[in-house]
Amino acid sequence: MEIIEEKKNKNKKYKPILDRIPDWPVYQLSKNRKEFVEEVTSKSVERILEMRPSYKQLIEDLQATAYREQNRIKRNRWRIDPKDDSSFWSSVKNELVELGAKDQEEVKPKVDELLTKIVHRYASEIAGNFKPTSYRFAREAVKFWFGRLLNGARIKKFGGFFRNQYALRDKIHIVGKVKMIRKLARQGTVVMVPTHFSNLDSILIGWVIHAMGLPAFIYGAGLNLFNIKIIAYFMNSLGAYKVDRRKKNLPYLETLKMYSNLAIQKGAHSLFFPGGTRSRSGMIEKQLKLGLLSTAIEAQRTLYNNPAGEARKIFVVPVTLNYHFVLEAPDLIEDYLSKKGQDRYFPEQDKYGSFQLIRFMIKFFGNRSNISVSIGPGLDVMGNYVDEEGNSLDSHVRIINTKDYFTSSGQLTIDRQREDEYTRMLSQRIVSEYHKINRVFASHLVSFVAFEIWQKKHSQLDLFSLLRLPEEDLEIDYLEFKTVFKRVRKQIYQMKEEGKINFASHLKGKSDLVIKRGIDNAGVFHLNRSVAKNKKGNIITQDLSLLYYYHNRLVGYDLEQFI
Repeated sequence: MEIIEEKKNKNKKYKPILDRIPDWPVYQLSKNRKEFVEEVTSKSVERILEMRPSYKQLIEDLQATAYREQNRIKRNRWRIDPKDDSSFWSSVKNELVELGAKDQEEVKPKVDELLTKIVHRYASEIAGNFKPTSYRFAREAVKFWFGRLLNGARIKKFGGFFRNQYALRDKIHIVGKVKMIRKLARQGTVVMVPTHFSNLDSILIGWVIHAMGLPAFIYGAGLNLFNIKIIAYFMNSLGAYKVDRRKKNLPYLETLKMYSNLAIQKGAHSLFFPGGTRSRSGMIEKQLKLGLLSTAIEAQRTLYNNPAGEARKIFVVPVTLNYHFVLEAPDLIEDYLSKKGQDRYFPEQDKYGSFQLIRFMIKFFGNRSNISVSIGPGLDVMGNYVDEEGNSLDSHVRIINTKDYFTSSGQLTIDRQREDEYTRMLSQRIVSEYHKINRVFASHLVSFVAFEIWQKKHSQLDLFSLLRLPEEDLEIDYLEFKTVFKRVRKQIYQMKEEGKINFASHLKGKSDLVIKRGIDNAGVFHLNRSVAKNKKGNIITQDLSLLYYYHNRLVGYDLEQFI
């Protein structure tokens, strides 16, 4: 385990901060699952009725919900969907039709009943089901099988598969504020908000949470992951709750937010990807989804209103996941470019099957292509930094009371508009921290430099014309590339000193060796390499769109001016 800010903790195994699983908040939540679902239902109904005081408006929302759900069933049904989906929503539609024949006094209780039925169904679908036995098995299975693959691929001798020379922590580096998050998790409730690049992120971050000695977190995991049985098993074992991004209707979105809100209030450490979905472009997220993020702020305000005593504090921890290559990159960038360019971009098929997946695993465990997980500093729900004791600090590093943000004339008040603004402030701070704790790999830098050189050479072309250039126009003299590489790397060194970015230790050293390491790892899994050397020793690409994806990791730092 490589720790940048905490070098003395290198390869350290962290003791659990709570030894007994029954003491974990996620266990208590799952143990009382039925009661929790009922609470989520009642609170969600209450909130929706507050938002839609007119029954005419509410009926229109329910009609729109039924229409969208029936449309989803016809056009985009998944294996994980409930078997009675079609019959349930047909009955809802029929009940809504029957409401038209009733008078006003009869309509209100029927609408309330129908809303409650819909919300309860959603709450039951969303709710996680953490099981200690499944969690232990999943944890050990990940350690065992990934450990066997790592040793077999690295040692490359008969019997290497069965050795224990290497462990996952030798492959997955956790850097940053590990000690801080452990302390904060003892004092309050942690909401972890990672960047999102791959479907592997959820399993990776689950292992990282365990490696840091933290109790299991509740997860906001995309329902699409549950279509894959093996991933579904791990997600359920890790305490995941389901987020169905196909459902954009009011009852579902409010139920989802209430589930997160109440779980955080009950002390369950929480994790969700505020970008909402995997980054299609390869860029670090700049615009976050505010829905689930707002639940941390509302939960904190509710806790401050607790008459029983001192409120438990909520801490937000940004995390960046740093890969040399992303398994799904070809499909992600194809999707991004198709939407961005519409008829100006014509994607080619680049799908992968079982053979490529096996090749990916062998290459990942067999070469020096490590993964890095950067743990950012703790924030309060306003986006202020906190110290290791959990005290909020202003810009002058003075201790401040977060409760004051929720008071007016000395009284704690509910102000939705004010809290919307706080959510935007928090999202901006998280994005800023993502860029500061982002850990530059050699593969990121060679990709950025190569693409920017080609873009500068063909500055008269727009992006889509550039991506259609023939291979003979895509060659960079190595000495030219090396000169630009050194200039950009020097700027990254300077930016790190200023606290604007971070980089892996392998970025230091002789330029030729760092460039070679970057090329060897850049897009190593893919059938077509994003960046490579030809026989003349010059820089080429076999897939410029893929190179654009990996180049995008360093967009947002104004490094283009050094090309």
